[in-house]
Amino acid sequence: MFERKHEKLAPISVFQRRVLLCFTLSGILVFGALFIGVAGYHWIAGLGWIDALLNASMILGGMGPVDPLTSRSAKVFASGYALFSGLMFIAVMGLVLSPILHRMLHHFHLDDTDLKK
Repeated sequence: MFERKHEKLAPISVFQRRVLLCFTLSGILVFGALFIGVAGYHWIAGLGWIDALLNASMILGGMGPVDPLTSRSAKVFASGYALFSGLMFIAVMGLVLSPILHRMLHHFHLDDTDLKK
């Protein structure tokens, strides 16, 4: 997906497409994770759809749950979803930052003769 160390720096249009692709993939991952959380809070914890959306959004955003959970299965789901959400945050940040950091590091590794071309 990215150019190698000894290749020329990609044009800005290619870079912009990479950033757009990474943002799009990140959005898909976030909405997929949110869907898992909403479905779990609705069917496992027995919350209404809006309350399930609120709890899933708060967990996914790193804030914490809003409604108290009473059943064991709901608590197990909530703890698993919290761990999953933390890993999703790391994955999404890696995906969003990868084209930017790659371009920056690739630019630092270019020779002066490569920049003048």
